[in-house]
Amino acid sequence: MSRAQLYRKIDAVSGQSVNEFIRIVRLKKAAELLVNSNSMISEIVEEVGFNSFAYFTKSFKEYFGVTPSKYKR
Repeated sequence: MSRAQLYRKIDAVSGQSVNEFIRIVRLKKAAELLVNSNSMISEIVEEVGFNSFAYFTKSFKEYFGVTPSKYKR
């Protein structure tokens, strides 16, 4: 399957761009880790593949409506 076909299929199935789809998968994994582990938020940010803590926090709040620290509580 070509890259263009993959992008079209992901868009057709999820209604999202590939970048947005991957970001949301990472955010959901981070939310799971926040609830189920005792790791620090900064460790979770690195584990799910975000390079910037600020971008992670912004994206997390945008998707879940609360900051990661409030979500963890």
